[in-house]
Amino acid sequence: MSLVTTDNTITLSMSVTDRHASAAWYEKMLGFKLRYHADDVGWSEMETNTPGVTLGFGERSAPAPGNCVPVFGTTDLDNDRAKLEAAGVKFDGDTEVIEGMVKLATIYDPDGNALMLAQNLSGQ
Repeated sequence: MSLVTTDNTITLSMSVTDRHASAAWYEKMLGFKLRYHADDVGWSEMETNTPGVTLGFGERSAPAPGNCVPVFGTTDLDNDRAKLEAAGVKFDGDTEVIEGMVKLATIYDPDGNALMLAQNLSGQ
């Protein structure tokens, strides 16, 4: 049995130079639909054509291609973090909380690949 149980969502997080332009490109080229722009935190999300899979854009002045980070949804990030830390999983700093939106924690697999766990705080 696994230490934590993720839900049926995944967000593929990418850094981009202009979230609004990227959203327009993904909409025009791939038919993805804009979920929202959170300009105050530099984040945008697109609904892909795959149920449960979201594309997220974090705005960066110098994004590095190939930097996609899978973000797995969970319902109790604090509990999951405690279990993973007890098992020796490496975390990248503290859990980040964006009130009313999301709680995030970055972890690394044994090869150093980054992934994130995210708990939805929006009530949606």
